[in-house]
Amino acid sequence: MPLLKNDALVEDAWVRVADDEALPAAGQIVVSLKRWRLDRERLILRDGLVGVRLTAEQTPGELGEDLEFLGLVEMEFPAFTDGRPYSNARRLRERYGFGGELRAVGDVLRDQYPLMRRCGFDAFEVAAGERVDNWTRAAAAITTPMQPAADAAPPAISLRERRLKQAG
Repeated sequence: MPLLKNDALVEDAWVRVADDEALPAAGQIVVSLKRWRLDRERLILRDGLVGVRLTAEQTPGELGEDLEFLGLVEMEFPAFTDGRPYSNARRLRERYGFGGELRAVGDVLRDQYPLMRRCGFDAFEVAAGERVDNWTRAAAAITTPMQPAADAAPPAISLRERRLKQAG
């Protein structure tokens, strides 16, 4: 799948390793939470960054103190109507302070792109054949958010309050 970062398609340097596959000696790999738990020590010691893929049923709290060892967390959207990854993304950024790449994978739609970015996602798997300009137009469609989120952009109410203070 194509990967969108910073409003541009980029080459995905991460390789997904299935639970039953041998671990490569080096390189950036993504494993399931189950695999992370089974091979944690080996994964930490290997040469190369490690990422973990969380399903919608799994939460960032299940990674515990291990976030410091991860360069990427993928959050899987089983359906575009499933909002659990949004909440988990905010928890990951705000509560756990994760600073690595946070990637939305699965049933990801460009209409949800602006909100996903506000929740803390910074990389997105897009369907093959999708045009990047459609995604960037979706991102530009909303200039002032209505509520606070993980991106710390000031919501409309705070801008209104600031204007009232300046006028009064």
